[in-house]
Amino acid sequence: MKANNQNKKLVIIIAAIASTGGLLFGFDTGVISGAIPFLQQDFGLKDSQIENITAFGLIGAVLGALIGGRISDILGRKKVIISAAIVFITGALWSGISLNPTQLLISRFYIGIAIGISSFVVPLYIAEISPTKMRGTLVFLFQFMITVGILASYLSDSAFANDTNYESWRPMFYIGVIPASILLIGAFYLPETPRWLMKKGKEEESRKILETIEEKDQVESIFKEMKDDICKDSGKTSWKIIFKPWLKNSLIIAVGIMFFQQFVGINTVVYYSPKIFLKAGFEGNEAAIWASVSVGIINVLFTVLSIYLVDKIGRRKLYFIGLSGIIISLICMGLFIIPPDVHASNYKWFLVISMLSYVGFFTLSIGPLGWLLISEVFPLKVRGLGSSIGSLSNWGFNALVVWSFFKLTRIIGDAEVFWLFALIGLFGLLWGYYYIPETKGVSLEEIEEHWRSGKSPKELKK
Repeated sequence: MKANNQNKKLVIIIAAIASTGGLLFGFDTGVISGAIPFLQQDFGLKDSQIENITAFGLIGAVLGALIGGRISDILGRKKVIISAAIVFITGALWSGISLNPTQLLISRFYIGIAIGISSFVVPLYIAEISPTKMRGTLVFLFQFMITVGILASYLSDSAFANDTNYESWRPMFYIGVIPASILLIGAFYLPETPRWLMKKGKEEESRKILETIEEKDQVESIFKEMKDDICKDSGKTSWKIIFKPWLKNSLIIAVGIMFFQQFVGINTVVYYSPKIFLKAGFEGNEAAIWASVSVGIINVLFTVLSIYLVDKIGRRKLYFIGLSGIIISLICMGLFIIPPDVHASNYKWFLVISMLSYVGFFTLSIGPLGWLLISEVFPLKVRGLGSSIGSLSNWGFNALVVWSFFKLTRIIGDAEVFWLFALIGLFGLLWGYYYIPETKGVSLEEIEEHWRSGKSPKELKK
């Protein structure tokens, strides 16, 4: 029992270090939110130019997700995490020293590459290094660190925000060097995942790591399952494997859950919450940023709840509970984004409450579930490639939503955009009934066997 407890503690420490990549993901995603009002005034930018700067960071994330999957399958998960940390450090410095909008746009594209890579390689690493019973909880730790990163960016933005100094956006970017340096140092001490080592024929190294993270009576059976899975898909890894008929459901799940995760509009809140609050009647950039801090706090609190629930009630229940709450919250946000003639009314506080509810339900469910499921539903042979496709889809959909948000508000109205997101959420409930699998307590090898047998996602259970 003592050895098992030591194993669990070691796995938690490993997952916590790797999850710093999630903190950077969240920080560099959220930091632009508080910087936007100041750099917009500093450079005299239009909303369309702000959309371009924000979207270019997401396009960089698309590129990172596109190239990172294959690289992680070749070089290993650990080396890719180290590389991402280096890009985070240099990208934070580059963003802060940008002398014009073009330089800032390019630097955001560059740092977006690291965001895209970390968005799939960190949960992939954690899923492969975690014992089956703890996998959901530990991968959700990645989502927790994303929310901590977003909150840290909001707090950092609010600390540096100064309505009398338009260049106060620069230190907002510089501060990202600190967590990136922590990840870089910590990543050198991480072990490689036993499943990747097995795939590369390093069986003894794989076994040694398994013995440190798994319960002793489980090591041999897991080792044998891993070896058998490698034999089933012997030969060179290729993109073509992803499109085999038996992996159709894995692809639909990876792309589908990321579509609904993004098209309920979450990142319009993450990136543009200060501007949304300004529209609703908050006065001054600093006040709007402080209102956004409440979004970050709720993000963190509900992630803690989701970590507790994911391996208790399962993936499917969390999905349906959370998405239902998202839909109701979006309808309310649409109602309260329409201010009365007098901005000083309490309408803006109803908007804050609706937005906090929306963020809470998202963070409880579809937010972390997307990253968890893409790390679970693909076989070992192409898990890096498959996770990369899921991450690529996320950032592509993310860029489209963020780039079009202000355009849609001008065309159909502020409230109508939120109601459109709610309608998409309704379709997400129907899709989820057929395609959200229950992977709680099911080993990665058992999930692969389920697909090979031709069974549907909703049939997957322990």
